[in-house]
Amino acid sequence: MWFRRDLRTVDNAALSHALRHHNITHCVFVFDENILRHLPRDDRRLDFIHSSLQELDATLRQHGGGLYVLRGDPMQLIPELAASLGCDAVYCNRDYEPYARERDNKVAALLQKQGCELRSFKDQVIFEQDEILTAQGRPYTVFTPYMRAWRKRFTPALAQAHPTPLQNALPLPPSSQGLPPLDALGFTAAPTQTLKVKSGRTGGEALLLDFAHRIHAYKASRDFPAIKGVSYLSAHLRFGTISVREAVSLAIGEQSEGAESWLNELIWREFYQQLLWHFPHVAEYSFKAEYRQLSFPGEDRWFDAWCQGNTGYPIVDAAMRQLNQSGFMHNRLRMIAASFLVKDLLLDWRRGEAYFAAKLMDFDLAANNGGWQWAASTGCDAQPYFRIFNPVSQSEKFDPEGKFIRRYVPELAALDNRAIHAPWQAKSLPAGFVLGRDYPQPIVDHAVQRELALTLFGKKQQGPA
Repeated sequence: MWFRRDLRTVDNAALSHALRHHNITHCVFVFDENILRHLPRDDRRLDFIHSSLQELDATLRQHGGGLYVLRGDPMQLIPELAASLGCDAVYCNRDYEPYARERDNKVAALLQKQGCELRSFKDQVIFEQDEILTAQGRPYTVFTPYMRAWRKRFTPALAQAHPTPLQNALPLPPSSQGLPPLDALGFTAAPTQTLKVKSGRTGGEALLLDFAHRIHAYKASRDFPAIKGVSYLSAHLRFGTISVREAVSLAIGEQSEGAESWLNELIWREFYQQLLWHFPHVAEYSFKAEYRQLSFPGEDRWFDAWCQGNTGYPIVDAAMRQLNQSGFMHNRLRMIAASFLVKDLLLDWRRGEAYFAAKLMDFDLAANNGGWQWAASTGCDAQPYFRIFNPVSQSEKFDPEGKFIRRYVPELAALDNRAIHAPWQAKSLPAGFVLGRDYPQPIVDHAVQRELALTLFGKKQQGPA
């Protein structure tokens, strides 16, 4: 059983099949050097994964087994381990990202040469690949009809848990192949975080239970970053410490607007997964062909200010500082920050996408790419190019008392609830507070940049003269 983005023993499709069909099941995780070599030493995700693996290994050991933990190229290590253990099959759950598909195809081919088979299963989504198509047999590129088709096709049986009887034989790996300390892998523990994300299965279960008491209010509270309105389960869904079936079961188990709204978010997640599967080029290029050659005139110094949370727009800066400090960003703020980068700073959405990819604890290629292309108006079913978020009005609407801003931009804490959204427009500022010294002046004028963005995108929309 090859664990990847499914770090749990409960309701695990591939593990369930392995235990059901084999007397002996060896469990393995590979720290993929093809991925690790590009990560900083203090990458938060490594800390989350390592802690989750500790719990996974402990659970397996309670049933007589344990986790093989290897580091290197899985395209070499998985076939080698399977051969050394005399395995006739390697079980895993499917991953839909371009690199993962290439990796798994190569592993399958190498295993086949040695008389072994790679058996993969659907686990991280309810519907995958070609399971939801239009009447013409094509993939959906607009969310609402996809959502309707998803709901029409869904039955509660699809959210039933996969049984994983761990009492079956789970051999203990040699101590030399157990889980090494994080520093032995070349990484350090994540820096102190303002938002504590509990890792592992127990962390995911605790958050799921906590959200179950709040899900009824999700629709009304989800857009306000200063309050506890969202599930905070994104990292656990990303690394599979909870299953999508558990999440969907929670959503369909309660009749409320909040539960309906959260189920839609889970369907958006699958919409972007199937989009990446059918159109893998979106990982590198705009979905809309007319925007692939778009020339963004924004300045590098603006990008640096955006990354650091020093744009002079408080809600944008608070969002970016939350990301930098915690590895998390509230979903409403992701839209505001992304829109600001592309439509105000006139910078390529791929630069922002890459920055989020490096910083987000819950980074998922399909969701991150889909979200950025939505905000940039370059994706399928995206925000129209002429609908541009005003960062001040977004701030006033979704952080009306400035509580979130004060938490992450403390230099603005003394400003009143009106001035804190746009200090440069304030009639008066606190004594001793100097705009431009204590907090930056806006690096761009939103009204001016909005017109430039409309011109930039409008020309492409109209096509060549």
